Amino acid sequence: MGAGKRFAVLLCAEDSDYVKKIYGGYFGVFVGMLAEEGETWDVYRVADGNFPEDDEIGEYDGFVITGSCNDAHGNDLWICRLLNLLQTLDFMKKKVLGICFGHQILGRSLGGKIGRASTGWDVGVRTVQLSPSSKLFASLKLPRPLSVIECHQDEIWELPPKAEVIAWSNKTRIEMFKYGDHFMGIQGHPEYTKDILLHLIDRLLQRDLITDSYAEEAKLNVGAREPDRESWKKLCVSFLKGRL
Repeated sequence: MGAGKRFAVLLCAEDSDYVKKIYGGYFGVFVGMLAEEGETWDVYRVADGNFPEDDEIGEYDGFVITGSCNDAHGNDLWICRLLNLLQTLDFMKKKVLGICFGHQILGRSLGGKIGRASTGWDVGVRTVQLSPSSKLFASLKLPRPLSVIECHQDEIWELPPKAEVIAWSNKTRIEMFKYGDHFMGIQGHPEYTKDILLHLIDRLLQRDLITDSYAEEAKLNVGAREPDRESWKKLCVSFLKGRL
């Protein structure tokens, strides 16, 4: 189905021991959701300074930017290099799907403003409202609204006028956006399973990034709700592979 197509994951996070053991790392999680028969998928660990060479970029049909523990509003050397790469991909009109940190850095590369969410952490399964006016969803016949796993404390505050906000929630004003036909950002984690999030909650608690009571509340939320993973998979695959 995807014969000859080539995609790259720009990995912005370190793999946890759990994700490495169960899924072969976050690269394995994304390939499990997005890859189809006949495609080639590569990984660049951009947080470690591993970027595609200039003459390699044109060989790819699309890119996926992952989540990260780093701030998309930071100025680490690799983040600045990633911003430069995204401006090149924009010029080339390459398909780019940004997830969580990836969503935020995509917005920043276009001139948007990123920062800490005024309402604090969002960890759990959240209901996301899809814009009824967006043409993006028309052909997919997705259920509305959709539930997605979230795990973030930053958000996009503001996007440039040419970017279209296509989903929101009662917690986050910009849950999804698109720019032209080639850039799309999703604040949530369509690729996450509930077990990945539950282990991540424990890691956040161990690092004193969230409180015991917040962790308990988040775990109860995760236990009580199901994310619409198949619908998100359909949306992400269709966008990345130009089927919308």
